[in-house]
Amino acid sequence: MARKTIQTIDDIARIAKVSKSTVSRALNDSPLVKQETKERIRAIAQQHNFRLNAPARRLSLRQSYTVAFVTHAYHKDFSLDDLFTLEIMGGVSNGLHELGYDMLVIQVSPFDTDWAQQYLDSGRVDGFILLTASRKQSYIKNLLDIGAPFIAWGVTGPNQNFSTVNGDNFGGGKLATEHLIRSGRQRIAFLGGPAVEMEVQLRYQGYESAMQEADIPIDPALVEYGEYHSAAGAKAMEHLLERAPNLDAVFVNSDLNAIAAIEVIRQHGKRTPEDTAVVGYDDLSIASFNQPPLTTIRQDIPLAGKLLAQNLIQFLKTGVVSQVTMPVELVVRESA
Repeated sequence: MARKTIQTIDDIARIAKVSKSTVSRALNDSPLVKQETKERIRAIAQQHNFRLNAPARRLSLRQSYTVAFVTHAYHKDFSLDDLFTLEIMGGVSNGLHELGYDMLVIQVSPFDTDWAQQYLDSGRVDGFILLTASRKQSYIKNLLDIGAPFIAWGVTGPNQNFSTVNGDNFGGGKLATEHLIRSGRQRIAFLGGPAVEMEVQLRYQGYESAMQEADIPIDPALVEYGEYHSAAGAKAMEHLLERAPNLDAVFVNSDLNAIAAIEVIRQHGKRTPEDTAVVGYDDLSIASFNQPPLTTIRQDIPLAGKLLAQNLIQFLKTGVVSQVTMPVELVVRESA
């Protein structure tokens, strides 16, 4: 009995349960597709006597010269709490422009599992820059499973082979804490972002290392976590002051949360830095305009965005995976 001939890439994609773009890349030996996936797709094509004709091949390999910048779905418009996203987005846009690419901003619902395949199948984008922190690991797994080209802002886990750009989170946590210790502070609190995020865990490890080297015991009452927005920062600072009203310093994992923390400290009748020193993280543009101006750990956010753009395009062209850790530095202003 003759084997059935299939007609299109769509047919193979349906049988293999992958996207059309993955089939196209596999049949053209793209480095962006895992070898195991390539072999499975080729076997299906051979079994069904599939031949990719030249016009179809050219169509399947079309490039949009557009990259998707992926962030979480917003219930409201962009606001001050999204300043980190906006600043890194500016760096991405500049980096893509220099390389002849456009940027499409897409907002993804945490429970949407089809977004990546839909954008690839439509040909609207060539790859993804993943910023969102909400359900990031599930997004990464989905992108890897379908062979989608992407790069992520953040830390990779063990044995994860995809492109990333990230700051030196351990070094940043240690720099901030050492500065507070050198200024004579003893009751130093840690106000982190989401506890499940690896970046936050590394910043805590830097805090812990500095405290241990200075022989200062870590009091669990001085450790608090929250989300990356002003209301969460204020709430976390309230919790810290309820448990430890005599704390004399706090290392906060984002500038916006640090600014909110300073306001809570003021509401409790304390002064910054005289009574409670505060160090933030990121060095957003607003940090130097706060009252008092914010001491912080600087990540070069525009450069981070540019590197995300450049290294994704490098991956699209060569299949080379890059994992970049950017240095950070302490910027001393009046809050500490």
